[in-house]
Amino acid sequence: MTDEVGVVTGDLTVATEVRGDQATITVQYTGAEEWYTVTGSPLTVVGCDGPWVHAAVVRAVAAGLPEGLAEMEAE
Repeated sequence: MTDEVGVVTGDLTVATEVRGDQATITVQYTGAEEWYTVTGSPLTVVGCDGPWVHAAVVRAVAAGLPEGLAEMEAE
């Protein structure tokens, strides 16, 4: 789920930017120019490094979280 266009499906590229204790998650259709903010981003990620956060987000996106990142925070 994205803030700008709602649900996106298909071949997606995921970007994770961690600054301090906040992670901003964006997705785009692979090869497209537009990036969309994943609903729930930025996400608080205290004590987690960037590679770990990105791997967790990619797993969450692949699982098709219908509510954006809301379910990821429960992990």
